[in-house]
Amino acid sequence: MITRTQLSRLGLFDAKVPRYTSYPTAPHFSGDVTPGDFARWIEAVPENGTVSLYLHVPFCRRLCWFCACRTQGTATLGPVESYVETLKAELDLLKQHLPRGVKLSRLHWGGGTPTLLTPDLMKALIDKVAEVADFAPNAEFSVEIDPNEIDGARLDVLAAGGMNRASIGVQDFDLEIQQTIGREQSYDVTRTAIEMIRERGVASLNADILFGLPHQSKARITETVQKLLSLGPDRVALYGYAHVPWMAKRQQMIPSDALPTPDERLELFETARRLFAWDGYAEIGIDHFAVPEDGLAIAQKTGKLRRNFQGYTDDTSEVLIGVGASSISRFPQGFAQNAPATSAHVAAIREGRFSTARGHTFRGEDKLRSRMIEMLMCDFRIRSAELVRDFGAREAELVAMYRAANERFEGLLEITEDGLFVPVEARPLTRIVARAFDAYDLSKAGHSSAI
Repeated sequence: MITRTQLSRLGLFDAKVPRYTSYPTAPHFSGDVTPGDFARWIEAVPENGTVSLYLHVPFCRRLCWFCACRTQGTATLGPVESYVETLKAELDLLKQHLPRGVKLSRLHWGGGTPTLLTPDLMKALIDKVAEVADFAPNAEFSVEIDPNEIDGARLDVLAAGGMNRASIGVQDFDLEIQQTIGREQSYDVTRTAIEMIRERGVASLNADILFGLPHQSKARITETVQKLLSLGPDRVALYGYAHVPWMAKRQQMIPSDALPTPDERLELFETARRLFAWDGYAEIGIDHFAVPEDGLAIAQKTGKLRRNFQGYTDDTSEVLIGVGASSISRFPQGFAQNAPATSAHVAAIREGRFSTARGHTFRGEDKLRSRMIEMLMCDFRIRSAELVRDFGAREAELVAMYRAANERFEGLLEITEDGLFVPVEARPLTRIVARAFDAYDLSKAGHSSAI
C-alpha cells in the first residue's frame, strides 16, 4: 500500500509537471514552423479524409480571476464583430488549402466565451464553417457555454446548426468560493441553462469543476459535486486549479493564503472522485468521468481513448486544425500555433496569410515518446507491441526504459510481458511517471502542480 509519505517523497506534493495535452508541450514550440509549413500540412490531408476543427473566441464579458486562458474583456460588441469577420476570412483561407471531400469529425467552439456572440454572428460562423467542410457521419459539434451568457435565441441557432454537445463551466457552486475567484454563477442559473439546452434536443452535456480553489473544503466540494450530479452531466472534467499569478496577472486578486495545501488538494480530488464513482461514473484517465454509455467510456474500454488540447477525446482524426488567435493545430507532421495576440493574428489574416507564429516539427523519437505518454495518461499502461508495430521500436530498448522509470519510482510500477503498468495506488503519480519518458528539458518551462 502506497503511503502519503511515499507519494511526497516521489514528488506528488511539490513537483511541477506538464498536463501532457501534447508532446512535446507548448513551451518547447519554436518559430521554426511557418505559415508556409502550416499551409503545406493542410494540403497534405488525404482527400475525403476527416479533420477536427477548433474555433477560438478569446472574448469575455468579464474576466474571471481564476482563469489563465488567453482572453480579453469587452464591454461592447464592436471588437467581437470585427473578430468574427477575421474568423470568416481565416475559414475562407483554410478552404483554399483543404483537399477535396474532407469532412469534420469534430467541431468545437471554445474561448473565452463563444456564447458572447449574438445569434446573427453565430449563424454567420456556422454557415461559413459549412462552406469549408460538411460534417462526417456521427460528427460532434460542441460549444463551451457560459450559463451567465446564454439565452433561448442563441441556443436556437446553435441547435439548428448541429450542436449536439454542450460544455458548461461550473468550477464550484459555493458562493464564497465564487466571489473569491471572480466567477459568480448560481446553481439555479446553471440548472436553467441546462434545461434550455436539453429542451432543444441537445442530449450530451459536459461539465467542468475545479479542486484546489481558495476556501475549498471536503464538505464544500462534496456539496458542489452532489449539486452537479443532480444535473446529470454525461461527462465531467475535474481539473486542479493552477495558481500561477506570475503568468496570469488577474490571479493576483486571489488570496494565496486561502488556497489548500498540496496534501489537502489530494483530499479534495479523492473526495470528488469517490462521489462520481459511487454515482456510477466511469473514471476516464487522470481527471475525467463519464456515464458508461458515453463515447469516452466506450473509447476507454476499447483502447481508443486519446488526449488532445481539450483533454480526453474519442475522436480518431489525426488532424486538428485550430482557427483563431492562439489556436494550436496538430498534424502528423507536427504542431502549429497561431499568433497569440489577437491584433497580430488579425493583421496576418487581413494580409491573406495564416498567422502561424510557432510550432514544432516531429523528429527523432517524438512520435514514439508522444504515444508512450498518451498511453500512460489514457490507459495507465504502455503496450510494447503497438510501439514495435507502429514506430519500429526495439523491445529490449523499451524494457530498458521501463526499468529505468521503475527504479525512479521505487519499484511501484509493474513491468509485464505486455509492457509497463501503473497500478491503481500509484495513479496519482501518473503525470510524474509520464515525465520520466519526456526527453525535453522541463526546467525551461513553468508547469502546474502534479496534484
